Amino acid sequence: MNRVHGSGPDHRSGRGKLLGGAAVVIAVVVAVGGILIHEAHYRDVAHQTQEDAVERVHLIAPERAPPLRTLDLPANIHAWYQAPIYAQVAGYVDKWYKDFGAVVKAGDVLATVSTPGLDAQYASAKANFDVAMARYKLAVITAKRWKALQGTQAVSQQEVDVQAANAEAQEAQVEAARHDVDRYEALEGFKKLVAPFDGVVTSRTTDIGDYVNAGGGDVSSHGTATELFSVADVHRMRVFVSIPQDYADIISPSLTATVSVPQYPGRLFQAKYLATAGAFNAASRTVTTELEVENDKRELWPDSFAIVHFKAPANTDTLILPEGALLFRAEGMQVALVDSNNRVRLQTVRVGTNLGKKVQILEGLKASDRVISSPSAGLLDGEEVRVVDGTPGYNAPTQPAAPAEHKDTRAMPDDNAAPETGGHQ
Repeated sequence: MNRVHGSGPDHRSGRGKLLGGAAVVIAVVVAVGGILIHEAHYRDVAHQTQEDAVERVHLIAPERAPPLRTLDLPANIHAWYQAPIYAQVAGYVDKWYKDFGAVVKAGDVLATVSTPGLDAQYASAKANFDVAMARYKLAVITAKRWKALQGTQAVSQQEVDVQAANAEAQEAQVEAARHDVDRYEALEGFKKLVAPFDGVVTSRTTDIGDYVNAGGGDVSSHGTATELFSVADVHRMRVFVSIPQDYADIISPSLTATVSVPQYPGRLFQAKYLATAGAFNAASRTVTTELEVENDKRELWPDSFAIVHFKAPANTDTLILPEGALLFRAEGMQVALVDSNNRVRLQTVRVGTNLGKKVQILEGLKASDRVISSPSAGLLDGEEVRVVDGTPGYNAPTQPAAPAEHKDTRAMPDDNAAPETGGHQ
């Protein structure tokens, strides 16, 4: 009993030492583990930092230019001939015979003008002509009589010459009176407003009783003059389009194009070259080019908006890159290439025609070069990069794209699908 009672404290003391030792061991293990975890985290952060310091890039290969390049440009359609009709005499509109859309032939009467003042002047001119003619006849008879007495004592040579000169003067008066009559007779003809050629009446801005001014048309309440009618020849139409300078090489007598208009979706009208200005507009760097389109069915109307679709051969040896692959720097236009060691090499290039979203590269690039698709502005020559795959639908195609002709729609947004081909229907 005493031995058992005496051994109790020793037993508890040994047990406490054992627990204390275990606690120390645990503390040491925890400390060492924390240090190891910290070191692991540090190494991970350092590795991640080193990884993040290397820029990730997506590579593309230069494309070959398609065999055909297309260009869609806005255009304006005008009549083959279009003439505003003004009054050439002053008076009041008596009647009009042709309204909007009327089909007319050359010489058809559009309206008549009542001109009492002109009629009186015409009558006066004819009366003056009759008076001048009577005086001329009398002067001729008198001159003949005086001529018969020439050489006698009855008249002098001076008097004979005076009568002969008077006859010539009266003849001149007759000629002047005749021209005056012809002038008023021509003005009388302008009382009828006629169509200058076969066509369609596209406007009528006058009505019965309107006052018209000589050479000016209708006179409004503000005193300004406007045309009375407008006649357009629409059997053929003129299409005016401004072609950019970098596409001017397609302009030639053999140039053809197709024309589409909003009122006929899917329809294409064939157009051919007619003329070009031969000089660029200094503000837009475009050249006005004129095309012609047959319009036998009168489906196209003057002053319509249209889109002209051009197609021209392209140099297939030319390489093409997206605009986003170019770097604009003090050294000039550059692209960022990646060598076999994944090092950046900045290459100066010479660009050609801007194709909208893409641009031609004329010098400084090979088809085998690996080009960074969207290089950052701070990219340095010799910098190490990491090549990654592109994101489908963003900078990488979802499936291999078949080669197709390039379509430049920089002048007109491609909001609608391109019209079907098939010619003039």
